[in-house]
Amino acid sequence: MSAVGKISLRGGLLPRRGARERSRLLVFNHAVLILLTAFAVMPLLVLAFNSVKTNAEIGLNPLGPPTQVIAENYASAWERGDFATTMGNSVVYVVATIAAELVLGGLAAYALARRKPPGSDMLMLYFLVASTVPVWMYIVPLFVQFRAWGLLNTMHGLVIVYVAMNAPLTIFLLRSYMIDLPGELEDAARVDGANEFQVFTRIVLPLSKPGFLTVGLVVGLGVWNEFFLALTFIHDPSMFPITTSFYKFTDRFSRDWALTSAGAIIVIFPIVALFLALQRQFIEGLAEGGVKT
Repeated sequence: MSAVGKISLRGGLLPRRGARERSRLLVFNHAVLILLTAFAVMPLLVLAFNSVKTNAEIGLNPLGPPTQVIAENYASAWERGDFATTMGNSVVYVVATIAAELVLGGLAAYALARRKPPGSDMLMLYFLVASTVPVWMYIVPLFVQFRAWGLLNTMHGLVIVYVAMNAPLTIFLLRSYMIDLPGELEDAARVDGANEFQVFTRIVLPLSKPGFLTVGLVVGLGVWNEFFLALTFIHDPSMFPITTSFYKFTDRFSRDWALTSAGAIIVIFPIVALFLALQRQFIEGLAEGGVKT
């Protein structure tokens, strides 16, 4: 066989071999993704099954689907756990924290990204480090200070804690998103006589909408699921968020697995539904903000 024939033969075999390798890699990747998805979904599916069973059926069949759906478990858990009150409290905490974070964090991020005051880089490094510090490291002095200020067992006091806890990450993400926005439109607005606040609200804010949406979802998820701070700073059951009330609920009905499973579904359903509805915008905004420096 001539050299040209060998080259052509090899040229024909290599693409086929590469295609087979890519196909095997694709099958392996899909198998891993399916395994991880099952690992994440199966506990939720078992929880949903147990929420509509009787306790006797859970003892006999703890992992399988129910033979008879007992929807009354949800109504009973909703009433006994007083979730109507505590879910409303959680909505207040989430909305108030998100609003404060977006307004204050947005203004701070704009100043750091566009005005660039002296020491802004070191401040951003501080925000990055502060966002990784565990809250339990400063919970004792914070508790003592809030007691001296009379902010213990108040809803606005807990909101202040949530805002302060999420501020470093909020400012870091928003500043990272704003810093690479094109400045030509801002310069044109200033030439037309717009002040800095008008530039921020009419130019930067619309362009940064994905970043603000991402921050809002991150903060909202964190506040809704937060338990430790609420348990520390709130002692009045009428002010409990839903996570704290669910903890008290499971303590009262620790042996009623059907009722506690229904309560768990009630707790996680709103935030899961919100995330699934906005997951595309969340992932796109987080990816765009994360690659900008």
